Amino acid sequence: MNKIRKGDEVIVIAGRDKGKRGTVVLRADEERLVVEGVNLVKKHTKPNPMKGVTGGIVEKSMSIHQSNVAIYNAATGKADRVGVKVLADGNKVRVYKSSGEEIKVA
Repeated sequence: MNKIRKGDEVIVIAGRDKGKRGTVVLRADEERLVVEGVNLVKKHTKPNPMKGVTGGIVEKSMSIHQSNVAIYNAATGKADRVGVKVLADGNKVRVYKSSGEEIKVA
């Protein structure tokens, strides 16, 4: 079970974007996430008239390792760790470690 999923609001805890918040746009692979507005790079693109692409410098979000982000707990306003709790019916749910409160899927 992935502790951080697409749609979660996360906060960056390490790296040059430390302190920035954003939502997870996609999971690039098992370990890397693309977070909206985090790890922005400038990419130089060539014009391609066949595809209707104009050339220039484009800002693009690159992936970041999941160890460098933590889920954002809106109740406390801080980063939090994620735990897994097994319910009576056998289903697993994600919970905040600090409060034990269930993480709602946005």
